[in-house]
Amino acid sequence: MGGQKQDGHNGVSYADAGVDISAGNALVEAIKPLARSTARPGADAALGGFGGLFDLKACGYRDPVLVAANDGVGTKLRIAIDIGIHDTVGIDLVAMSVNDLVVQGAEPLFFLDYFATGKLDVTTARSVIAGIAEGCRQAGCALIGGETAEMPGMYSGEDYDLAGFAVGAVERDRILPRSDIEPGDVVLGLASSGPHSNGYSLIRKLVHLSGATYSEPAPFAPEGTLGQILLTPTRIYVRSLRSALSASDGVKGLAHITGGGFLENIPRVLPPGVVAEINLDAVPCPPVFGWLCRVGNISEHEMLRTFNCGIGMVIVVSPRDAENVTEVLRQCGEVVARLGMIATRSGNEAQVRASGRLNLT
Repeated sequence: MGGQKQDGHNGVSYADAGVDISAGNALVEAIKPLARSTARPGADAALGGFGGLFDLKACGYRDPVLVAANDGVGTKLRIAIDIGIHDTVGIDLVAMSVNDLVVQGAEPLFFLDYFATGKLDVTTARSVIAGIAEGCRQAGCALIGGETAEMPGMYSGEDYDLAGFAVGAVERDRILPRSDIEPGDVVLGLASSGPHSNGYSLIRKLVHLSGATYSEPAPFAPEGTLGQILLTPTRIYVRSLRSALSASDGVKGLAHITGGGFLENIPRVLPPGVVAEINLDAVPCPPVFGWLCRVGNISEHEMLRTFNCGIGMVIVVSPRDAENVTEVLRQCGEVVARLGMIATRSGNEAQVRASGRLNLT
């Protein structure tokens, strides 16, 4: 019979099929210090076992409910790959999940990542995971494990994909949103760092239409390149919001503004009989959004349902606690905008009632 012999030194190896076990082992050794840097009560963040361990009792919860979330970075990765900047998308990966946990009132406890590529480049993968570790440190959660998958034929060239999984805990009587959100409650917004990790398929299309390149100065912020600014990582609100939750019982609901913007995310935390009145004049829109709007001649409604437009987190708080919560958040470094209030809903109207105009200059 013809073909290559399958025994002895002439046999086909896993490396011949495009999978380098040695590179995978080298990556594990390279990222062990990164994982250790995220250690916290309940986890030593050591890697190498078949599963990651977490001791919930060590966190001191009385009656905990576990909360889980998973997400990815989307086509923002395409920009990172194209321009060779890999150390920030890991922050995005953590942010998208832990921000979803904290809106339930939960403390993020641990995180696991999934890194898939056609051909493992240890330097690139370590850079990505360094960003993941940084995101975990910002969120106060431990990186306790993950999976690196080298899959030739599934991804081309240096392409890779990411997924992240976060688990947190909240005391049963502190789960958000609360059922007592009512007319008169105040709606606050926390400034975003930019588009975060949403709308990048549209952003990439608009960059192409504009004729701009990622390596040239951004048309709206010439102090950085377009690629660098579009890779600004998603802001992680965990520590600030947990400080606000600890300082006041007045926080009734939190909404992470991701894909769908205000129009789809705020209603997720509201009871049926109320509406959030939002004054768009109060939204602090970073210049990137105005540029995107002009390049694509995008309507305000489309902007609001695609991007965060400058607000990454919305807070519903009782009027008596609004000033205190605002001050705590500002002390934590957040830019806080008073967006409006909760009102009575009229019939089957949408649960976001907008007035004013976005400052898309």
